[in-house]
Amino acid sequence: MSIGRIGLLPQVATAHFVSHLHIMVLAALFPVLPHFFGVGYVELGLALSIFNIVTALVQAPMGFAVDHYGARRLLIAGVALGSISFLLIALFATYTSLLIAMALALAGIANAVYHPANYALLSQEINPAHIGKAFSVHTFAGFLGAAIAPVFLLGIASMIDPRLAFIAAALVGLIVLGFLLVPGFGLARVIPVRVAVEPAINAASTRQMSLLSPMILTLTLLFVLLNLSTSAIEKFSVAALMQGQGATLPWANSALTAFLFASAFGVLAGGELADRTQRHGVVAAVAFALAAVLTAIVATASLGELAQVIALGATGFLTGLIAPSRDMLVRAASPKGAEGKTFGIVSTGFNIGGAIGPIAFGWMLDQGLPNAIFWASVTFMSLTVVLTLMQEWYLTKSRTPTQLLMAVK
Repeated sequence: MSIGRIGLLPQVATAHFVSHLHIMVLAALFPVLPHFFGVGYVELGLALSIFNIVTALVQAPMGFAVDHYGARRLLIAGVALGSISFLLIALFATYTSLLIAMALALAGIANAVYHPANYALLSQEINPAHIGKAFSVHTFAGFLGAAIAPVFLLGIASMIDPRLAFIAAALVGLIVLGFLLVPGFGLARVIPVRVAVEPAINAASTRQMSLLSPMILTLTLLFVLLNLSTSAIEKFSVAALMQGQGATLPWANSALTAFLFASAFGVLAGGELADRTQRHGVVAAVAFALAAVLTAIVATASLGELAQVIALGATGFLTGLIAPSRDMLVRAASPKGAEGKTFGIVSTGFNIGGAIGPIAFGWMLDQGLPNAIFWASVTFMSLTVVLTLMQEWYLTKSRTPTQLLMAVK
């Protein structure tokens, strides 16, 4: 039995690669942007916060738009506008243009569309027996985009010019846009779910899903904590290692790269687990607890530079391991035909965390508290473990074994 529509998974995964590459552009260029724009870390954190605030405001409406107008056309528009926004930053290289591009083009539509559109396409088109692996491939591609960003973009910015780094990010998006537009292949052959789903069943299911339901709120809070846990490392660990532990830029960047690449491969391992177990909450809790311990070691021990790379690499693998289980939890909470809405609402948690974190983490660096970055990550990881175990207990108590089995199929 085939996994799904031929070409769809590679296209959706490649779009996710671009989304994470674009999300990481500012974080990857953090060491050179203060001089380039003439601002401090707090101002750069504000740009990231604006990006996430605007995305949070439009993420849920975009999920409704995906279910109503079709995921394909919105995904294509998102990739196009995200790429254009980085061209604008390169063309008008001022802090004001950065804020405008992050708020309007990139955050307003591009970043908001990826999760509801991608997950709706995968949930509707992929064979349920292979959905865990499909989620892992999709998430792996996104994590890979994030992992490549520091080496690829910072290398261009350091050796040539930051403007060319922004242009390179835009060109990658435009190349992938061409891949998404290939006629008669993958996305081009997808039938909108609103046509394929039985109207009566779809309407009843949609009515049952309340924006304030305990499950949706819990998952949204889980995504907030997940973002705060990992974004502290993804976006601020290079500066924190350099300021707090005396690491050189190449070694600090290597530690971040190890974290990001290991996260990507952790996702692939997590995909196998997601298809083999129903206890997705337990998998996530154990992995994040171990990640918290390793992050605490980085914060407290005077590790050598190679040891920092190894520790953050192991941490990245563990945080990546839980991603497919996280996605399966959301899929289980989604009524059929409303996947875009569900993932749109829950993914708002990522942006809420993304709006809170950068300013706070930037303030820590400006105040000379670099190790606080890692302690903040430990705190949020610990809270994630508690919430995930509470959710697992709730699911076990409220559902019969048959319902639990059906929820992950």
